[in-house]
Amino acid sequence: MIKIICVGKIKEKYLIDAINEYKKRLSKYTKLDIIEVSDIDNPSKDIILEKEKNLIEKYIDPKDFVITLEIEGNMLNSVELAQKINSTFNTHSTITFIIGGSYGLHEAIKERSNYKLSFSKLTFPHQLFRVNLLEQIYRSFKINNNEAYHK
Repeated sequence: MIKIICVGKIKEKYLIDAINEYKKRLSKYTKLDIIEVSDIDNPSKDIILEKEKNLIEKYIDPKDFVITLEIEGNMLNSVELAQKINSTFNTHSTITFIIGGSYGLHEAIKERSNYKLSFSKLTFPHQLFRVNLLEQIYRSFKINNNEAYHK
């Protein structure tokens, strides 16, 4: 099972459509659960991160293999990500990806992470990044099943 915990709700129809398309495609390979936790409105970055941490932690099972999306994480190409997903499923039944909000992730969430992943040194809007992550997870399953997919 793949679980994606994200801060914030998707409002844009085109992004919702893209997410639904990848959810449909991934249903052939794995169960997918996307959990949205609320954005926190507060002038203090520390309070925001703390409250987001509390919301995120509710959905992390102690047995989950947690992959946090962090700008300072490891960068993999698509084949390496596919191998990481494949080898992780040999030892864990659930891989949980966590996408933070505007300020990233609380240190406690980063410490809980089993693997820190970065897609780039660039900053992405977290709503758009969710589509990018789903596409790469889908690509990983195609690679792991030796199925053709565009390059």
